[in-house]
Amino acid sequence: MRRPDELSNREARWLALAAQGLAVPRPSGSKRPGRAPLRRLLDELGTIQIDAVNVLARTQFLVPFSRVGAYDPAQLRNLTGPGGPWFEYWGHAASLMATDLYPLFRPRMKLWGTDQVDNAAAGRRRAAWRKANADYLGSVLREVTERGPLTAGQLSDPRRRDGEWWDRRSDGRRALEFLFGDGELAAWRSASFERIYDLTERVIPAEVLNRPVPTIEESQRELIAIAARCMGVATVADLADYFWIRPKAAALLVAELVEDGRLLPVSVEGWNKPAYVPPGARPRAPRRTHATLLSPFDSLIWKRDRTMRLFGFHYRIEIYVPEHLRTHGYYVLPLLVGDQLVARFSLKADRKAGTLRVSGSYLEPGAHPDGVLGAAATELRELSDWLGLEGMAVAAHGNLAGALAKAVPGVQGRSGDAASRVRPQS
Repeated sequence: MRRPDELSNREARWLALAAQGLAVPRPSGSKRPGRAPLRRLLDELGTIQIDAVNVLARTQFLVPFSRVGAYDPAQLRNLTGPGGPWFEYWGHAASLMATDLYPLFRPRMKLWGTDQVDNAAAGRRRAAWRKANADYLGSVLREVTERGPLTAGQLSDPRRRDGEWWDRRSDGRRALEFLFGDGELAAWRSASFERIYDLTERVIPAEVLNRPVPTIEESQRELIAIAARCMGVATVADLADYFWIRPKAAALLVAELVEDGRLLPVSVEGWNKPAYVPPGARPRAPRRTHATLLSPFDSLIWKRDRTMRLFGFHYRIEIYVPEHLRTHGYYVLPLLVGDQLVARFSLKADRKAGTLRVSGSYLEPGAHPDGVLGAAATELRELSDWLGLEGMAVAAHGNLAGALAKAVPGVQGRSGDAASRVRPQS
């Protein structure tokens, strides 16, 4: 007989899916979800990672689609900016978070303002650049103060540079990013994904800025408690990763949360380290019956070893892998059906041709195609419709490709029978 503090692996999956908003069906019907479901979603997830890769759609738009369905992306953009309920900062990488959480990141901003970042070598480089460019940093801050919201390209003296990756960025962009990291500036995104910067007091509501600033320990403790709620069940390392807190510090804070009764230790079948759940956690089978495609940067699968522990799913982002060495493709989305990750698809939105290109289709070992094909085809069609693409092309790569190409024509799209709009590719 199992003890109350023991969870089967399946029960752990149920807790994780429920915490991530993936245990209940997406809303159905022709009415698009508005601001309220998006705001509730961010409260549920705590943070949504932002990423520039737009081969399909940027991850900050894909994550809500996975939960609430075919919403208008403009609604998401309108939640950020001056006075908005969401703000952008370094949470889990560049992230969107509820503005109510802003005070919890002010201690991090203070550390960054003195170049105390996790990597000592990076901190020394930052400090050297800050010292060498102190006058320029001051002039950039004055220009934003006087002119109002600006992108890096709108600075009067952007000091453009040549080079690769970060070195290619202008000194103006670096200065704005320093001031953003320090908390002197806040930022939001334009429709073309550029950061727009302005003084923090003109972006974050005064009521939020006037709240007491916690210590670094207090802020990290609260962020770990939020992470526990958003993850459902997690080890110390999992909890630390959610908001990028050092594991050694996280271990002490988790112990304090356990002592305070805000976290409960549990053991999970197959896990070799203790896990923690919020009080009152009750595993329940998910009620979502339709399939769900997950962004490579979805918070359910951020931590790859946790994804393996929960789902037995080995996942690797291959964006930076040379093409001839890739196993599954450039931008690969896992497919969730029930409480299992059963397949993965390499996808691209060919906007010029109006086509969703499925360049690789792969069934996971142990998954049966009969339980995957129809659900996958429906989800791909819904994704294609949301992206405004009229057709779908299925390439003959992967062990599921042939069957998928035959299954897709039976799916109904908003503009009629998809049979005339879907074709296999060689």
